[in-house]
Amino acid sequence: MSRIGKKPVDLPSGVTASVSGQTIEVKGPKGTRSFKATDDVTLAVEDNVVTITPRGKSKRARQQWGMSRTMVSNLVAGVTEGFKKELEIQGVGYRAAMNGNTLKLNLGLSHDVDYVAPEGVTVTAPKQTEIVVEGIDEQLVGQVAANIRAWRKPEPYKGKGIRYKGEFVFRKEGKKK
Repeated sequence: MSRIGKKPVDLPSGVTASVSGQTIEVKGPKGTRSFKATDDVTLAVEDNVVTITPRGKSKRARQQWGMSRTMVSNLVAGVTEGFKKELEIQGVGYRAAMNGNTLKLNLGLSHDVDYVAPEGVTVTAPKQTEIVVEGIDEQLVGQVAANIRAWRKPEPYKGKGIRYKGEFVFRKEGKKK
């Protein structure tokens, strides 16, 4: 039995869900999101509660049960609160600035990096050393944050680079004479 899959997903006030076939569409104050479940699970909406049940006892059906419940839960969380990733930049001369929809990064390279934020994601730079990525799609927000971080991952000797807020970077000792 899936402990995650057994829990029903409550729909807060202002959020509606509709099921057509294997697709569930969730509408809320921040927007609309949908998810297409596999044929291994059954989706049902009753009294502002979404329930997911497996079809059969196969291993795949049990795997899809918990995963589908989590995906529906993330849809509800996305259209109500949204998702947010915060990045911080460390290093002398490293900075970020917004120019319209483009994030301009100075990261010690021979050129400035221009990152255009995709549709559905809001990227802001409240300070020169902070970047905030927000949106209603958790996967897209995480991917955009990972793409920005990939330009300069934090290095272990001086700790310079782009890191997630609160991320611990294991520091190494340098060369000894």
